[in-house]
Amino acid sequence: MNDTTPTNNADNAAASPTPPEIDPSRDQASEATHFGYENVSGREKVSRVMGVFSSVASQYDLMNDLMSAGMHRLWKRRMISLAAIGAGSRVLDVAAGSGDIAIGLANKMGPSGRVVLTDLNGPMLAEGARRVIDAGLLPGRADCIQADGTRLAFADNSFDCVTIAFGIRNFLDIEAGLAEFYRILKPGGQFMCLEFSRPIIAPLESLYNSYSFNIIPLIGEKVTGDRDSYQYLVESIRRFPDQKRFAKLIDKAGFELVKYDNMSAGIVALHRGYKI
Repeated sequence: MNDTTPTNNADNAAASPTPPEIDPSRDQASEATHFGYENVSGREKVSRVMGVFSSVASQYDLMNDLMSAGMHRLWKRRMISLAAIGAGSRVLDVAAGSGDIAIGLANKMGPSGRVVLTDLNGPMLAEGARRVIDAGLLPGRADCIQADGTRLAFADNSFDCVTIAFGIRNFLDIEAGLAEFYRILKPGGQFMCLEFSRPIIAPLESLYNSYSFNIIPLIGEKVTGDRDSYQYLVESIRRFPDQKRFAKLIDKAGFELVKYDNMSAGIVALHRGYKI
């Protein structure tokens, strides 16, 4: 399935890197950023991203099945299989969406583990909560908390593992999110991020681009009546850093043993790092 490519941590052999400082004086809501291929203010991006996921929440998994021909389930299964968790672990799933990752992690930990689902979008979190209730995990083995992934209300060193699947590219500040994940992980804790990336086979890239820009928005229009949201999702994938550039951001945030696995020839990459 997969190219496993570690980043070069030779410069960090002597000491663990210091996570970057976040400047609290920055007003990112008014700073320019991007929403797909449009340039917008940070405030407008947050509002529009919320609108996208509110629009698609009720049919999120159906659309994922249609767009990926069911492959998203295999990608997520791989992620869960590599999670360094067990009985009694405490896990945070950020941008938890419909809750499928959280349910898989909870099943892996067993009855003594606990998973916390967070999502900034209320309708998406409600969908995830419904799923974990149906799975018999809430109350007892799961919690659902509406939260911004760049400003998490958890104490330092709280979790054994932090996961995020197909969510970090929507963050207003990716580096601030990575810094938060580092902060709330326990020493020895694992960070995992599953995200769309860049095909590593040239002929596939052309086919993938054609499918993404022509077929995915059309599927969105036919199934959900919302072409624009899926046009944004395609564009947001292209604006997200490729495998190597994102791995460097994870390394910069303080994580060590950073590496990624390419899946489906790089259409998706699973990134991992550890707080040591």
